[in-house]
Amino acid sequence: MAGSRRPPNVRLLAARNLAKSLLALGATCGALAALGWFAGDLRLLSIFLFCGLLAGLTVATAGDRIILGMIGARELALGEAPALFATVSALSTRAGIRQPRLYVVADGVPHALAVGRGSGSAAIAVSRGLLGACPPAELEAVLAHEIAHIRTRDVQPQTIAVVVAAVLYDGARLGGFLERPLRFVLAPLASAAVHALLSPARELAADQLAALWCESPHPLADALLRLEQAADLVRFEAPVVTSPLWTIDPFPEAGPAALFATHPPVGDRVTALRSLDPGWQSRLRQL
Repeated sequence: MAGSRRPPNVRLLAARNLAKSLLALGATCGALAALGWFAGDLRLLSIFLFCGLLAGLTVATAGDRIILGMIGARELALGEAPALFATVSALSTRAGIRQPRLYVVADGVPHALAVGRGSGSAAIAVSRGLLGACPPAELEAVLAHEIAHIRTRDVQPQTIAVVVAAVLYDGARLGGFLERPLRFVLAPLASAAVHALLSPARELAADQLAALWCESPHPLADALLRLEQAADLVRFEAPVVTSPLWTIDPFPEAGPAALFATHPPVGDRVTALRSLDPGWQSRLRQL
């Protein structure tokens, strides 16, 4: 790839994301243990700590299925989309990971996300709109971007952050007539959990890896612009707490959705991708 920068250090990113995940689960257990200690005694501390460990184990082992259920995703069979499976298989080989499970979301807006525990156990969900709107090269680039999140273990803190945020944000509904004041208190906590674990830089690193595996940055740059245009035209139906998971932020940055925005602007991402091939404009003028 002409003019490519030094690719991200995949091992360092993976180790950092694993450390984030362990720290997040440890902090949750510690907070619950402290709450038990202040609310009662050593026995209550032990109960709260056990509950924290149980919740952490649940998120670690079933967080991907929780999120896939939240967005109404259905697992794809090989016979339903053989070309899609072939593309994901080839990209997984290039990335050096086990092929992720594939799911489909019955939504006309083109989008994709990745969830799971890392390269050993992960899933990619694509919308019907993505399969219908993107040319093969752009679809491959979007899938490569999601596989980059799996390879660098971004999916691990992303999955934890979104599940925790969903519990906090949607848990306010249990308050009945107190839902509004509860959400006023819990929404910032959910937002803090997301922003503590997720950095916008992870999207730029995934973009760069996708460009490397696709041998060109332009299909992904074109796909990001296509996805942004679609998001401006059609309302996307999904829980706002899932915002950090999608290839681009599908929600307008206003109201509750703004609390969970973690993506860099699409324009900045496209500019960074085009800069990986600085001679592309001169070659275009020669055509």
